Amino acid sequence: MTPPAAAGTLSEASYGDDSPIAAFASVPGGSALTLIRCSGRGSLELAAGVFSAGEKLLRAAGHTIVRGWIVAPGGGKVDEVLVSVFRAPKSYTGEDGLDISCHGGVAAGNGVMAALRSAGFRDALPGEFSFRAFMNGKLDLTRCESVMELVSAKTERGRRGAVSRLSGALENEINAIKLELVRVLAGAEIFLDYSEDEIGLDAAQDAGRLPGRRDAEETLARLRRLAETWRLERVYQEGVLAVIAGRPNAGKSSLFNLLLGEERSIVADVPGTTRDWIEAWISVEGVPVRLADTAGLRLSGDPVEAMGVERSRALLENAELVLYLIDGETGITEEDMAFIGGPGHGTPGRTAAKKRCVPVWNKADVVPAPASLQTAHGPPIAVSAKTGAGLAELTAAIADAIIRPAETANASRDRTPETAAVGTARQKNLAEAAVAALEEALALDAREEPLDLVAPRLREAVNLLGEITGEVSTADILEEMFGRFCVGK
Repeated sequence: MTPPAAAGTLSEASYGDDSPIAAFASVPGGSALTLIRCSGRGSLELAAGVFSAGEKLLRAAGHTIVRGWIVAPGGGKVDEVLVSVFRAPKSYTGEDGLDISCHGGVAAGNGVMAALRSAGFRDALPGEFSFRAFMNGKLDLTRCESVMELVSAKTERGRRGAVSRLSGALENEINAIKLELVRVLAGAEIFLDYSEDEIGLDAAQDAGRLPGRRDAEETLARLRRLAETWRLERVYQEGVLAVIAGRPNAGKSSLFNLLLGEERSIVADVPGTTRDWIEAWISVEGVPVRLADTAGLRLSGDPVEAMGVERSRALLENAELVLYLIDGETGITEEDMAFIGGPGHGTPGRTAAKKRCVPVWNKADVVPAPASLQTAHGPPIAVSAKTGAGLAELTAAIADAIIRPAETANASRDRTPETAAVGTARQKNLAEAAVAALEEALALDAREEPLDLVAPRLREAVNLLGEITGEVSTADILEEMFGRFCVGK
């Protein structure tokens, strides 16, 4: 760990010191309260210097609250505040610290921060509070990352997954898997150091074979299951881009408003009303969906509409899911079938062929969908964007189209959010690398290669698991990871 840095500007700061830091933990302005977090060596003494009840603050026990005024260097009152006191080691960071609740105005929050800087606090680096919590043994890396997952969770399902990791479900699973591998590795190394007679093994059974191979195979299966959870977890965390497409006047904007639950897109009987795409986040069965309403797909002599159509096509290229609307009043056209495909029309168009697509028959309240209609993506979902009929069936089809490809036999949507699951790409990459190392170890053993070739692969798997929790880490990796966090975390 680097030596403590003197309080100063952000450019002088570095991760790994214990100097007093302060940062907004909530965005100031427009709310009743703003929270400012402080931590580090001498933080209580420094804060007492700009607090009207300084002596009371210094005497305060941990997990108590003191009321008073923050005062400027010249003695003027800045704001009346409540100070929550935390004493090491029973604090978030493991250091002495305090949370200052001031009034929610921008000026009040900035005034308190200015007073703290004058007292000797420096502005915290992104994620520095969580970094200190990790360095002081309060949180492992999976729990640190879950803090930002919780901040950015867009749905209840995403929140519950983040809370599971914050509660230690992933850390406990990683440690349990690692413990089993350490036992296998220890057996291999004992076998290398001593002869068969000395350790009492049945040579006919164990010579040339990895002691504890069956345990290693079971652990590999467990680790594979864990690594596979990322596919589904990523969907619940990051969501998908779903684009509503179709011919002009098919009802795309009406469907967008229906799914959103409010009037966002302009709806008119004039084809080509939507000139550009508009988007909003919605939740579909716990999945965050970035829903986009696009301009109708057609050739147009209007240069503005033509530009909107081109933008819509570009958005379709990036979409993970397409909701293609068929105008029930007009009926299905060759243009529709050229996009979504169907009997007698060959494969879908280039865009739809490589996308997950849900065909939708709109205006079913006027013209019911033909029972025999089939597309390359199955029968269309009949809805009425005007009355809301068929909405439940459509949202179920959307959820199925998103979740089903992310499911595996070992990571289904029936798995509860409280079950251990990897929550970040970093965790997923390390878990997959550990799987590969363990697979290589078992493959070497199956070929009856010497154990001194097998053991290093086992040790590599153990170390990779240690990287997930932070037991094995380097300064540059830690700084890069915590640098993505919010400043107040």
